[in-house]
Formats: sequence, C-alpha cells, structure tokens
Amino acid sequence: MTSLLCFLLGFSSMAAADAKVDVGHSAVLFKAHHFGAGYTWGRFNDFSGTVSMDGNVLTGVDITVQAESIDTGNERRDKHLRSPDFFDTAQHETITFRSASVSPAGEGVYQVTGELTLHGQSNTVTVEMRYTGEADLPVMVGGGHATGWETSFSVKQSDYGMQYDAVGDEAFLVVSLEVKS
Repeated sequence: MTSLLCFLLGFSSMAAADAKVDVGHSAVLFKAHHFGAGYTWGRFNDFSGTVSMDGNVLTGVDITVQAESIDTGNERRDKHLRSPDFFDTAQHETITFRSASVSPAGEGVYQVTGELTLHGQSNTVTVEMRYTGEADLPVMVGGGHATGWETSFSVKQSDYGMQYDAVGDEAFLVVSLEVKS
C-alpha cells in the first residue's frame, strides 16, 4: 500500500540519501538530424551518477558521462564523433550535469535546473525529470530498492562550441535512470 500511495503522489519512499545510478538498468541516448534527412541515434555506454532525495522529495541529480564511450553502432562514425569536429574527446573527456535547484512541477514531475558541461563549455539548463516508478528488487538481481527517473530534452550544439554542417544544430537527449538504495 505504501508503494501505491507513493506512486499516486509521485514520490519515492526512499529515506534521505544519495542513490547511485544503476548503469546496467539506465541509459543516456541521443539523436541528431543528418543532412536534414533522417535521424542518427546513439548512446553513451560509460556513465555514472547519483539522484539525491530528502525523504520523499527529489533534491538533486549529478551525472558524469565519458564522452569517449559514444556508440552509434558504426565505428567509423564513432571515431569521427570523438574527433575535434565534434566532441573532441582527447580534450574534453566528460559531459556532466550538476543540478543547482529542484522544484516540484506536478505529480511525480520536477523542474531540475543545473549546469550542463559539454565540449568544455557550461550552460545552465532546466530539464523536466519524471518519476517512472519504484520496486523492491529480488535478491537474484542484487536486492535493494530501485527508483526510476527519466528526462528528455534538446540542446543546441552551437551553444557548446560544436557545429558541423552535416548535423543539425539541435540534438535530442533521453536520460533514463534507475537508482538503487
């Protein structure tokens, strides 16, 4: 009954704590327009982070992505994306998001404002973080309590000093996190 009540209110029943992102059940995805035709999808395979809670209230999100881990399913394209034409991973190893403030915005929805650092440049962004559910996990998958969060948003690559004619300026990101306590 507690889980149902927490779901209806849009809150997790976790106690005050930082919950570590379970990368095996989370994803950082993106898509970018290719020459104005189709979208190229990709993901980052190496990332970590925490979601902070104070009782039943989301208080923070902290994510670090290893830019070198970009994966579009095409090694030649991935090598180009790691080059100075795009992410320049030799110079800019990580992509980070550090929240500065969190405000409730409805049932299970929060406005999270923070600093997104990409390609060595930082900008303040606000994303809508949605509670997706929670569960007590069975021992066979490690046990503990899991809570889900998701956001989708867009960024202008030119705001981060990245611009390449073959790719549209706007990139769309989906960050889906499962955290364990």
